[in-house]
Amino acid sequence: VIVQNYNSILTLSHLYRSSDALLVHENDAVHKICAKLTNIKQISFSDINQVLAHQLGSVFQPTYSAEGSFHYRRNPLGDLMENLVPHPEFKMLGVRNIPQMSENSLAYSTFTWAGLLKHLRQMLISNAKMEEGIDWQIRPPLPGLPSLSKMSLNKELHFNTSIANLLILRGKDVHSADLEGFKDPALYTSWLEPVNAFNVWRTQRAFSKYEKSAALVSNSQFLVKPLDMIVGKAWNMFASKAYVHQYTKFGIEEEDFLDSFALLEQVVASYCTL
Repeated sequence: VIVQNYNSILTLSHLYRSSDALLVHENDAVHKICAKLTNIKQISFSDINQVLAHQLGSVFQPTYSAEGSFHYRRNPLGDLMENLVPHPEFKMLGVRNIPQMSENSLAYSTFTWAGLLKHLRQMLISNAKMEEGIDWQIRPPLPGLPSLSKMSLNKELHFNTSIANLLILRGKDVHSADLEGFKDPALYTSWLEPVNAFNVWRTQRAFSKYEKSAALVSNSQFLVKPLDMIVGKAWNMFASKAYVHQYTKFGIEEEDFLDSFALLEQVVASYCTL
């Protein structure tokens, strides 16, 4: 546990260099979903993996390739990249799902697209990982205000600015869902038009016993705070050379640490400027 911040920065920086995009799940957030949404008392690894599998399944199960098409997407990974990673410096993707609940609660629940998408949009802009405990006070910056106000908001990182969002809708009456809330330019960085920054995939086939369900894959500032914290803690340890000998004896040099710090500090700085 003591060296987990070292392991995180070494692993993450290596992955960042060698992959096209990273779909990031935070263990703490998944653990909270198990505890609060699915009411599991003794949470095991298989419970956590089940939530992760549900989130990934809601993204990668087949969807139709275009509006009105009856052909499924042939290259979902390529389409995902095209929709969400417009620039090689920004490749952190996060997934949010709605609804997510225990099977016992599901029998007594009904959902509307308007309600689901209202909650999912607020989860996005307030950077909530689940629909319980959303901060409804957070609002997008108003159009016409000087960019300074957006900068100060970003500094505090209350409002989660996006580069690109992909919404995946599954279930009944999927074509009746109103998506205007996700096309608001205030949600996105100024260098991408919402028409290019927002995409939607649909299928009328229900997912995992939910009559209606939505997943949002988002390239946004969602990871800035936790990543900045990990880098800061690792840097404090590295500055006093704590545990570094555990790595050097296996061939990892101090330069490797410094490269990792530099890359991840650049990632944090880039996302902060959105």
